[in-house]
Amino acid sequence: MARNPLTIEVLETLDAIERRGSFSKAAEELNKATSAISYAVQKLEEQLGISLFQRLGRRSVLTPAGRLILAEGRGILYTTRRLADKAKEIATGWEPRISIGLETLHSSSDFFDVINNFLQEFPTVEIDISECVLNGGWEALEQGRVDLLVGSPGPVPSQKGYRSVAIGCVELVPVIAASHVLANHAVAKKQDNNQSINSVMRQLRRIVIHDTSFSGISRSEGLSSDGQMFYVQNIDQKMHAILVGIGIGNLPRHRIQHYLDEGVLLALDIEQKNNVESFLAWKINNKGKGLRALTEKLMVK
Repeated sequence: MARNPLTIEVLETLDAIERRGSFSKAAEELNKATSAISYAVQKLEEQLGISLFQRLGRRSVLTPAGRLILAEGRGILYTTRRLADKAKEIATGWEPRISIGLETLHSSSDFFDVINNFLQEFPTVEIDISECVLNGGWEALEQGRVDLLVGSPGPVPSQKGYRSVAIGCVELVPVIAASHVLANHAVAKKQDNNQSINSVMRQLRRIVIHDTSFSGISRSEGLSSDGQMFYVQNIDQKMHAILVGIGIGNLPRHRIQHYLDEGVLLALDIEQKNNVESFLAWKINNKGKGLRALTEKLMVK
């Protein structure tokens, strides 16, 4: 098989010529003689049987074929440089990717602020985020599908080799849409028609987010299981289902305070556990420097 003339070195040469606008300036950047640059381009043109540059005044301009090769070639240059960086990182204890399970109740804006700060400092580390609900996050961590959990609710599973740090509580508010046909009955302290609050509640669908656990025991938090259920995949779907009047459910206060202030959602007077403690968690045997740096930033936040 004939040797591929498009080597990394020649792609770097084409890139330098295009960016600097001349063979001489490219030679200066690459610390080579101008004649060596000219020879490399001429040799490549002969091997490919095409012209790569044309003269436009004092400037060397790529032909359409040259632009195609450089556009694809820059992708190759980026990939090879990134590969070299990743190899160095792994050799020094830096993992190339961190997989994160983000609990659906957790504040995304605060989380992504930290992620942005982390990536500005460590731009070569890839971040892979998946959404978790209740026990699904702990299961994903145990099975190695994620390296880090953010905002997962307690209790922390024991004897699993986890390191966990409490990062605060999520306040859950049981709500109904003001537009719901039973809203007035559901939030009334006294019923004029002697219908009890409990009987009204039984008529209302519970909007429930699927626990993302596959093999473990799924769980739910908040409202009782009386009445019909309406299942969704995440907190956004749950919030919108409640807003349009499909049913009732618990929502994090940080997501809905403006709806409460505007009277779009009404808080239900229900006795329940309103605060859910959240945790960062990872396996103790995970010694990645990227994971350590990220968890330190998340704990400060």
